[in-house]
Amino acid sequence: MKTFASLTLLAAGAAAQAIEGLSFGHERTLSPDRYSIPGWKISGEGHDPTLMSNKLILTPPYPGNTRGAVWAQSPATLPEWSAEFQFRASGPERAGGILQLWYTKDGQVKVGTSSIYTVGQWDGFALVIDTHSGRGGSIRGFLNDGTTDYKSHRSVDSLAFGHCDYAYRNLGRPSVVKLKHTNSIFEVTVDDRVCFSTNQVALPTGNTFGITAATPETPDSFEIFKFLLQSAAGQGIPAQQMNSQQQQQSQPILNQNTGNPAAQQAQAADPGTAAGFADLSGRLQLTNKAVQNILQDLRTQSQKSDSRHAEVQQKLATKGELAAMDARLERIETALQYLQRDMPGKDIRESFNQLEKTLRSSHLSLSENLQGHVFNVITASTPRMGFFIFLVLAFQLLLAVSYVIYKRRRASMPKKFL
Repeated sequence: MKTFASLTLLAAGAAAQAIEGLSFGHERTLSPDRYSIPGWKISGEGHDPTLMSNKLILTPPYPGNTRGAVWAQSPATLPEWSAEFQFRASGPERAGGILQLWYTKDGQVKVGTSSIYTVGQWDGFALVIDTHSGRGGSIRGFLNDGTTDYKSHRSVDSLAFGHCDYAYRNLGRPSVVKLKHTNSIFEVTVDDRVCFSTNQVALPTGNTFGITAATPETPDSFEIFKFLLQSAAGQGIPAQQMNSQQQQQSQPILNQNTGNPAAQQAQAADPGTAAGFADLSGRLQLTNKAVQNILQDLRTQSQKSDSRHAEVQQKLATKGELAAMDARLERIETALQYLQRDMPGKDIRESFNQLEKTLRSSHLSLSENLQGHVFNVITASTPRMGFFIFLVLAFQLLLAVSYVIYKRRRASMPKKFL
């Protein structure tokens, strides 16, 4: 019976390596299909984040003013946990950007692709990595209970409860950030060095993990290599293996095995067998959920392809229009064939010579008629010279008569002597 229990636990461990609802990057590849990360949703603004075999590029090196986010689709229900987060930031000398690790309630809806400076009211914890206040780099922790609106706050930087300086840009290697949350301590370490820790922070269960990045016009490229969530004991057990809700959901499956004597004997011999069956049930449910997500994506793609096909059909010509176009093309082809058969048998030189003679005679007649018409127009519009000479003589005669009359009157006037 112990052998049966061991095989069950080994099967559960194999399932844990194959399916991770809250972790990625701890296996050989991030995704089996290179289109999505199982259990996570990827989104972006201004571009689509690039998923590669070993990393997720949230913001590209070009262009700037982009945002990227990846959110877990299932909440974490462990009260004590530890997380390992590996990232790399690279860009030109004066580039900038901001990277956040979130553990918030309804993060995908309340936060989305926002940064710590553009998010509104949110509930949970945020780890912010940026070049705050012109430093070479810093890591800061923020808390909110859902009442503070960070977007409209006057000084968001003053709300940080812990921080440390860390030059994370252009290191050429991934930076390793680890978070540990237990009932007695909340600690953040960077490259195995303590960044800040406190015993005054107690985060609730049921929040969702997410990673967001935003860049300005001159951007940094933020690459995510790994996010691994474990129990606080640090034994490599993913958090969903300890999910009490999944154990409750798997209870009906255990009850179905009550009629199996072998299963009853195995459960009686080793109580851990029940936990193994619960783990298997929970992972089967996660698998079903992932399959449902894939089917939903397929339905969406099918609807899009149907709509595009309908648009193409609407834009295409009808059957009658195609038939009319075909008939026109046939007539044009027949006319071209007739011309090809008729042209070689005719000598068109005589026609061109006759056309040239006609054009030449038309040109000569037009020139002659145009010349005579222009002369007639000039002659008709020229004023008569006789009338002009008569006017000049009459004007001079009038002047002479006026001068004679003036002289006679002056001579007849009495003379005055002084």
